[in-house]
Amino acid sequence: MDFELKTLTLAGAAGEKCDALVLLVGESFKPGKDALSQLAGDALKARDLEPKPGKLLHAYRSDGIAAGRVILAGAGDGSGKRVHAAVQVAVATLRTTGVKRLVICLPADAQDDAVRAAVAATAETSYVYVATKSKPEGRELQRVTIAVANKAQHQAVFHAARAAAEGIEYARELGNLPPNHATPTRLGQEARKLAKAHGFQCEVLGPREIAKAGMGSFLAVAQGSEQPPRFIVLRYQGAAAGDAPLVLVGKGITFDSGGISIKPSQDMDEMKFDMGGAASVLGAFRALGDLRPALNVIGLIPSCENMPDGRSVKPGDIVTSMSGQTIEILNTDAEGRLILCDALTYAERFNPSAVIDIATLTGACVVALGGVRSGMFASDDDLAQALLEAGDAALDPCWRMPLDDEYAEGLKSNFADVANVAGRAGGAVTAAKFLQRFAGKYPWAHLDIAGTAWKSGAVKGSTGRPVGLLVQFMLDREGAAPAKPRRRARK
Repeated sequence: MDFELKTLTLAGAAGEKCDALVLLVGESFKPGKDALSQLAGDALKARDLEPKPGKLLHAYRSDGIAAGRVILAGAGDGSGKRVHAAVQVAVATLRTTGVKRLVICLPADAQDDAVRAAVAATAETSYVYVATKSKPEGRELQRVTIAVANKAQHQAVFHAARAAAEGIEYARELGNLPPNHATPTRLGQEARKLAKAHGFQCEVLGPREIAKAGMGSFLAVAQGSEQPPRFIVLRYQGAAAGDAPLVLVGKGITFDSGGISIKPSQDMDEMKFDMGGAASVLGAFRALGDLRPALNVIGLIPSCENMPDGRSVKPGDIVTSMSGQTIEILNTDAEGRLILCDALTYAERFNPSAVIDIATLTGACVVALGGVRSGMFASDDDLAQALLEAGDAALDPCWRMPLDDEYAEGLKSNFADVANVAGRAGGAVTAAKFLQRFAGKYPWAHLDIAGTAWKSGAVKGSTGRPVGLLVQFMLDREGAAPAKPRRRARK
């Protein structure tokens, strides 16, 4: 989809040639003398329209307005959150109308958050998955103009919003692919394509290289599948070579049966979404390719399937991680942490300024936070605050969860350095405490996106979260002073 930002008064918007026009009417709306203003003013006066998000009024072939369809949409106080809700509802009504050219008029006093929200909501609502359909019905909407009072004032945030939308859509598309398409090998191929298109460095390790690196925990999960594992390393250099990079680690379980601790069959198809963390890292890199911020970023993706087989890891098996720590595997369905722990150890070699892992890790986080906020755990207060602020700005929110030492008590093992699960209570926290053992040499955060990476039911599909959060976090970080390595680089 092609987005453009344009300076337009409502009089100018009324003359724009387009298939449909959406006018966001906020609580502070003051009508002028143009046809569009008069239409909205009359509707408000007659109480046929309320300036509340979700309230719509449709008009067709209105005098003095070039657009065939006009939608007046309540936008409340005009904040980003209200604009997002208003645009979502308005664009949803146009999905099957054949509209190709759309103009969205923001309130005259719209701020940057409203521009960001309008782009995000339009892209999110108009997305259509077609990759594996025999008779695909593609997205009808092709060009969207965001009309504002002063284009120059919002150009930078518009550029960022458009790039983030591209990254989110890319992540959604990968997440929605069926597991016989989105294999670990396919993820490696996608990473290489991204690297070639945007000038990144990319390395994809196969089973032999993974074993040579000593990633015994990762390989234990992969050994039950016919699909070979892949460990993907992406490198974006936007700052000086000596500046310590940000490292993003994405869980890439392309299908999770649970292994020997097999999952119930109901809704098991949704376990194709268990690579949502990997998809979000690739989506973030897709946005990096457009934005080119002045910072260095590394992407690490351990990817494999978790399948039941005669060769599969068994409950009670003990494996040796890349860090040298031994792990007693009490539940093979707690596999995400087993592949992430080796990736977190691998991240040490980059002397990172910070490491963020992203994973559809625990059902317990879904119980705790539902599908609204991602769970966020952090060993560093500044990093935690930056993630909270980035999530709020991107309307991709997270919530900080505890990391008290007492939560690690249940991970003690009589036979290894640590067990991979504790009891049911506080499951999202104990999973994070497991990962923390392998992330002690740098500021670290863990995003549990099990509740936010996809939706179920009639709207089943990937959301692309938390790409928006990650992109905003990287842009916010760009302005900070470069972080220098605290240790010599590992050879």
